[in-house]
Amino acid sequence: MPSKWLVLSINIFLLAALAICVVWSLCVGKYPITPLESLQILYANIFGLAAPTDQMAENVVMGLRLPRIMAAVVIGAALSMSGATYQGIFKNPLVSPDFLGVSSGACIGAAIAILMALSGTGIQIFAFCGGLLAVTITVAIPRLLKSDSNIMLVLSGIIVGGLMASLLGLLKYIADPETQLASIVYWQMGSLSYVNLPTLGSVLPAIIISTIVILSMSWWIDVISLGERDAQTLGVNVRWTRNVAILCSTLLTASAVCVAGTIGWLGLVIPHFARMLVGPENTRLLPAAALVGGIFLLVVDTAARTVGSSELPLSILTGIIGAPFFAWLLYRRRMNLH
Repeated sequence: MPSKWLVLSINIFLLAALAICVVWSLCVGKYPITPLESLQILYANIFGLAAPTDQMAENVVMGLRLPRIMAAVVIGAALSMSGATYQGIFKNPLVSPDFLGVSSGACIGAAIAILMALSGTGIQIFAFCGGLLAVTITVAIPRLLKSDSNIMLVLSGIIVGGLMASLLGLLKYIADPETQLASIVYWQMGSLSYVNLPTLGSVLPAIIISTIVILSMSWWIDVISLGERDAQTLGVNVRWTRNVAILCSTLLTASAVCVAGTIGWLGLVIPHFARMLVGPENTRLLPAAALVGGIFLLVVDTAARTVGSSELPLSILTGIIGAPFFAWLLYRRRMNLH
């Protein structure tokens, strides 16, 4: 177990790495900008000064890249914290928003809102309701079967995920191919190409409140991960704590889907990587997972918009990177067990 000072040093290093990645992401793209110009533009806009550079560079930094960078960091942190919380609550390292069907349910809610031609706020509400409904069904199936097995929970998530995938296919089939279908595919594949500050601002309060609640409950989540009987002995209201943690994690995932669509693997892989850095205690794990998730999605999104002639969907890159990395984690764990 890393010491307290080592964990603090790791978090400081992650913060520095995040700052460097932000500056790097501001500079690269179809319209390259030097780091000095980017910092001058940020400084001038923060303090209301005239930016000492051309107007085009300022429009690119403030109007296009900065909102996208902020969204990548916030969404990466939200999905990573959500995955780490689910893994702690359900005592299962394979649990994530993807496996529990939260992402698929939120995407279906967003698709229904798109078919109903609702506004961004309506899409957010429907996405949250869809995600909450999906995770409720996933958790209810093992209880109906009177089984507390982690394998049963994963199988339940696969069942719900398959059901949600079929419903999403039906919604795509009946959607208008000229307008609605393209928007639904956008949610399904994941992208930050249309993000702006008002869109991010509409979900930011929900993400901030959920993050604060989860961080304040991190010690209780640690206790629950030891077992319900031990948690009750220590005076923890297990059902209330679990329900609040699931609610906040679902809200984080649904809010992320509202902005960026479905982004796979992030909520599963990043908590494992953060656990390797700071250990399994959620009081240490959750902040580190948020920082690592923000860095990871920022790097992936920057690569998605700069690597090729056309922008790649985020889920493609997160899958290409996340699947081999998770396989390596499983191999490492097998070696440790032997």
